[in-house]
Amino acid sequence: MLRVGIYARVSTLDQQTLPMQIRACASMLPGCEWTVVRQVKEAGSGAAARPLRGSVMEAARRRDIDVVLCGGWTDGADRWPTLVTSLQELTELGVGLVSIAEAIDLTTPTGREMAGMLAVFVQVEREMMRERVRAGLDHARQQGMRLGRPPSAAHQAADVRTIYQGLSKSEIARRLDIGRTSVRRLLWHIPDRNTRERK
Repeated sequence: MLRVGIYARVSTLDQQTLPMQIRACASMLPGCEWTVVRQVKEAGSGAAARPLRGSVMEAARRRDIDVVLCGGWTDGADRWPTLVTSLQELTELGVGLVSIAEAIDLTTPTGREMAGMLAVFVQVEREMMRERVRAGLDHARQQGMRLGRPPSAAHQAADVRTIYQGLSKSEIARRLDIGRTSVRRLLWHIPDRNTRERK
């Protein structure tokens, strides 16, 4: 008898489909020698972390479950790379994944073969994305755009020290268009004018 963990996830705006996912997962159980030992329901925005899905993976790592059964493992913000990573880890752990939305069943030889092909496709997409990023950076350089982090305020240290003789730190920051914290950092070893005057 295989121990099954059911995972259902919806966005905060679409919580009415949660029972549908649970029913869809439950409909897979009759005729299988599976028993549900864990059921996780998660709701959250697409960009948020998924701690409950992480708890399902932790249960798989502890060998508390033999199969993860879910309505869908990915969504708009998540996409295939996360699925492939999960598939690879579950395969190494000897834990199956059955995802209804992605039509993946790692409990069968065909499903495992499809997961391997999917990993190849994702790797190709990553390589193509790297090439597109490189091409975009090259084009930007040819157009004279400056890339990388903006220059730090350190290169204006001499200007800051020169005009500090007659201006406040706030005014220096405004005139040189740098932060007050940067001005204070550049002048940390120079006593404040008010301190000098009190002496």
